[in-house]
Amino acid sequence: MNTNRNLLGSGWSMVIHNKRYIFWFWLLNVTLAEFGTSVFRQSAHPILDHSLYSQRLLNGFHLGNMIELFARPEFPSLGTMARQASFFAFLFFLFTAIFLPGVFAGYASTYRLPREDFFRACGRNLWRFIRLMLIAGIIMGIVAGALFAINGAISKKAAEGTNELLPVELQMTGLAVIFLVMTTLRAWFDLAEADVVLNDQRAVRKSISAAFRHTLGGLFRLLPSYIIATILAAIFLLGGLWFWRHVVPPIRWGDAFVVSQITLFLLLIPRFWQRGIAVAYWQRKMMIPVVAAPAPVVVAPPVPPAPQPEPTPSLPSES
Repeated sequence: MNTNRNLLGSGWSMVIHNKRYIFWFWLLNVTLAEFGTSVFRQSAHPILDHSLYSQRLLNGFHLGNMIELFARPEFPSLGTMARQASFFAFLFFLFTAIFLPGVFAGYASTYRLPREDFFRACGRNLWRFIRLMLIAGIIMGIVAGALFAINGAISKKAAEGTNELLPVELQMTGLAVIFLVMTTLRAWFDLAEADVVLNDQRAVRKSISAAFRHTLGGLFRLLPSYIIATILAAIFLLGGLWFWRHVVPPIRWGDAFVVSQITLFLLLIPRFWQRGIAVAYWQRKMMIPVVAAPAPVVVAPPVPPAPQPEPTPSLPSES
């Protein structure tokens, strides 16, 4: 437990000393979301500004009104809006792969990382991070799909019995297992990302293999720390939704926007905290120590002895 507390404290210290990274990622997210929803916004304004649809939607969400709005001939198709949103979502994925190496380098640095070093780390690890994130997406997608399929099959089989509570209990137990497995996978690939950047590892497979061994070996230190950060994210999300639902009036769209952005900003903190935990674990268990080479011993050549002057013969003195 002391080790978990130290990991949490070390990771939190890295987040506090590098708060600017969270702000820039939030600003990037808001900017790309603005462009991603521009088609819907530009198409909805001419209709809602001169229609009763706006009055019906101001006091709450109404599914029937939204369906009628989408069905109007002057409104663009859902495919057009989805393509634009998908494009900017891909841009966010790309920018994340570009800037995350600099974040890891900044977390591991004992001083404020200069801008030149930050972008140097980003450029050197771009292709490595893209490969690593693709591998992580494939593995996580396969594992999540298999676990959800197994959980659904078990719940469906249990529903054939006479116990009405058994399917619900099995489904909730399965969801808890899925949560633990996916959190473990997240810790695994966070360690791999840290090792790629901080060890300057060109072979991504070596970082993935080393991170897998350390994740299994340090599971009881990493997993509780990641779960605590995830619980904090859930508290931020539920608190933001509750405040939005019960405090902000539906007609105050400006207040709703501010509350939603504050909630999204707070949701970034636990995610960056998890990366700080990964860097703290890497520094303790995975960092390759640098051994300084001994200085060469220079042997001075022997100095020949200086020649002694021959004594001058003494002349006999005159009486």
